[in-house]
Amino acid sequence: MERRKDNKGRVLKDGESQRKSDGLYMYRWQTKTGDRKYIYDSSLEGLREKEEVIKRDLRDGIKVGASNVTLNDVYEMWKKDKRGLKQTTKGNYFYMYEHFAKEKFGKIKIQAIKKSDVRRFYNDLVDTDKMAINTVEGLHTVLHQVFNLAVEDDYIRKNPSDGVMGDCKRVHNFQTPKRHALTVAEQNAFISYIRNTPKYRHWLPLFTFFLGTGARVSEIVGLRWEDVHMEENYVEINHNTVYYQREKGKCYFSVTTPKTEAGNRIIPLLPEVKEALLEERRHQKEVELSCKAEIDGYTDFIFLNRYGMVHNPQTINRTIKRISKDYNEWELDRADKESREPVLLPPFSCHNLRHTFATRYCENETNLKVIQEILGHKDIATTMDVYAEATKDAKVKSFAGLEGKITIS
Repeated sequence: MERRKDNKGRVLKDGESQRKSDGLYMYRWQTKTGDRKYIYDSSLEGLREKEEVIKRDLRDGIKVGASNVTLNDVYEMWKKDKRGLKQTTKGNYFYMYEHFAKEKFGKIKIQAIKKSDVRRFYNDLVDTDKMAINTVEGLHTVLHQVFNLAVEDDYIRKNPSDGVMGDCKRVHNFQTPKRHALTVAEQNAFISYIRNTPKYRHWLPLFTFFLGTGARVSEIVGLRWEDVHMEENYVEINHNTVYYQREKGKCYFSVTTPKTEAGNRIIPLLPEVKEALLEERRHQKEVELSCKAEIDGYTDFIFLNRYGMVHNPQTINRTIKRISKDYNEWELDRADKESREPVLLPPFSCHNLRHTFATRYCENETNLKVIQEILGHKDIATTMDVYAEATKDAKVKSFAGLEGKITIS
């Protein structure tokens, strides 16, 4: 049987043909589902280059004919099918992608994106101050999952974001900041300064609660009076109050359940904490402050701002910065007058107060299971890391006293 030829006398392969009307070359093939597909080119050489790509994709199980699918298209599929996430986490994922990737990077065809493109995109976000490197890591979590879906659904062979976040961190010489606890001297200085400074005195019950319970800021700002059991001497942690700037395009509070079952717990009340709660109640009565906030059916919150609303965690962090700045200026002046080294407060946030409580607790408690339950850790390994760090100095001191008591030979 004579093989088909083009108008230049060249033999055409199976599936190839040339239209007489305009001279265009065509290649025809069938998908795995039996659908017929066609590609065209003005030259036989160009057509055969496209054929090789199609044959390689067919051989590797890659979807053929999906060259116009963009990253945004795959993201929408991922977004639609994403299950099992808390609303806060889901909202954060959607916000990160839609505010930083969707407008430009997301419009690139998924099959055209290379590892170098992802790396360049991340570095550009950092270099142009659109994102801090640790915030880019949150966006990377989303993109990596979207690219994984593209691999699973046979749009691409491999995930182009694999290993890119590590490359980006090395380029920017980034190291994960270690969360530090305040020393006993720093903790005492912080609380003492608040107690003795009139303009900050009303913050004392809140920060006493932080340092006396180790609760998370989202747990504390949403704490209600009904969660406190004065007679039984414990506080019940059963929800989080979080502040969004996500899907709805504006900031809003929402009450959610703890991320894990370990987050539901009770924390015994230390005498100082119990007194702090009673002081907060007395203060609100004196200034005629009452709760005006209602969030997802929750109300009667304990810690309120001057408008009777719950505190924004960022406001608390800004307050810590103001207190620390004022204290350090005051302490430097006082130490200079007294000819001694000052006890200065390092930069820290709400979470450092939780870590400070954990450190003090670990210094006085050896039962890791109890520590885990009080802190609400899902994984005992997290508790062990905190315990090991908290007791490091104690171990060094214990060995310092062993000289002459333990002999090796």
